[in-house]
Amino acid sequence: MKVFYLNNAGGGFASHVEVEDGTTVGAFFSSQMPERDPEDYLIRVDRQACGADQVLQEGTRVTITPTKIEGAAGRPVTAGALSAAAA
Repeated sequence: MKVFYLNNAGGGFASHVEVEDGTTVGAFFSSQMPERDPEDYLIRVDRQACGADQVLQEGTRVTITPTKIEGAAGRPVTAGALSAAAA
């Protein structure tokens, strides 16, 4: 069966992907994002948050979006920084 996969990591892309019947979200993530930690991604099925054990269906839309951007500095936002940005 086919699912529609949107990968928002890096440059991002979207395509139809062939998967076997009974494939779970967790198994799909592991096959598409090997060696990546699912805790670093927001994974949605048909625009809704889902669990790793959810079984994919024909035509399902799977979106994987990173919650951490590599190289981004972990700086706190201050009132001064907000004022400078607004100016």
